[in-house]
Amino acid sequence: MKKLALLLAVLVGAVVLALIAHRDPGYLLIAYRDWSVETSLALAVVMLLVLFALVYGLLAGLRGTAQLRRRAYEWRRARRVKRARASSNRGLIALAEGHWEAAEKYLLKHVADSDNPLFNYLSAARAAQKRHAHDARDRYLLLAHQSMPAADVAVELTQAELQLAHGQFEQALATLQHLRSMTPRHPYVLYLLMQLYERLRDWDELVALLPELRKRKVVSAEQAEQLALHAHLERLGHAGRSGERQQLMAAWDQIPRELRYQEAMVYAYARHLVGLDEPRAAEQMVRDALRRQWSSRLVQLYGLIPGPEPDAQLAQAERWLKEHPGQPALLLSAARIALRAGLWGKAQHYLESSLRAGPRPEVHYLLGRLLEQLGRPDEARAHFRDGLGAASAVLEGSVLELAPERIQRADATLDAVTPEVEGGRQSLANSKASE
Repeated sequence: MKKLALLLAVLVGAVVLALIAHRDPGYLLIAYRDWSVETSLALAVVMLLVLFALVYGLLAGLRGTAQLRRRAYEWRRARRVKRARASSNRGLIALAEGHWEAAEKYLLKHVADSDNPLFNYLSAARAAQKRHAHDARDRYLLLAHQSMPAADVAVELTQAELQLAHGQFEQALATLQHLRSMTPRHPYVLYLLMQLYERLRDWDELVALLPELRKRKVVSAEQAEQLALHAHLERLGHAGRSGERQQLMAAWDQIPRELRYQEAMVYAYARHLVGLDEPRAAEQMVRDALRRQWSSRLVQLYGLIPGPEPDAQLAQAERWLKEHPGQPALLLSAARIALRAGLWGKAQHYLESSLRAGPRPEVHYLLGRLLEQLGRPDEARAHFRDGLGAASAVLEGSVLELAPERIQRADATLDAVTPEVEGGRQSLANSKASE
């Protein structure tokens, strides 16, 4: 519309000029030194207009040629980008389908034309990792960094992930420590460090990392507590296995107070105390824990602690029986302590009471060994037979319920050789010899 209006204006102007020139064409003289030009004014105006049109047309042609070249370049560039995107998509599909070599091929084929080469290189690095081409993986990671230096955190996070997956723990540690120096609050860096310390079994570093994990909400409060419990249990176990009482005490002192009376912690600490010939301290520890919170597992452990005063230990178990009458685990512990004290009648009574509360293979076994030593082999064999039957029932039920932990527990019961029975047998033999 604008062009049409302009054309009409030019035509009208030309007609007006033609009419004016027809009436009075005018006169124009241009002189310079010995050189002069004479013409009518109308012709001069027409010539100027023609010259202007020629110059304008030439400039427009040059501009059009430049635009044409730019459009051709943009078209070729768009075509290359489209081809690169299609190749990247094929590579990602191959990566998802597990075709690692094909994934690398398509991800890198047109990476120079990709509008996101960083993503191509990182994905190619993952494909190379899957086919165990670790040199290629590292080369792609370097190219990823070169393609976008500002994305160094993304590149190094990918590198740390792949190093962890390949078991390159030392390299992963160096990468993650560098990342943490750059971004000390990055949640995923902290998460990968947590995983690495667990796999390295570096419990000291994991314990030191826990406050930051809680603060940055990398793990929930419950997960943090479980991590702390696990780490301190491992540290306690390492100290206990060293055979040095001072190391065990030092590890115990480093445990937060809120974790010290957890059932698993008390159980482990008491067992290590017994291993270091500290049964009195172990007994006191279990007794204090049971005052805080009742635990069948700790009750069972109490019966296994070879305290120096079995009579006093039995008296404590009998006081608990008044508060928790008929509890199978407590009855079994009382029987074990009575065996160590040489109180065969009480031991038999508590074992039989425990059986009435529910058949348990270890109770049948203990009672059978006791009766065997008391010269009652027929009754002993009956209990051995019943114990095997009870253990078989546990095993069959475990298989049906697909509960492997119950099978392991039953296997441990069948394989157990209880020291208290052996001690009781020795005491009985000594008493017979003295007679």
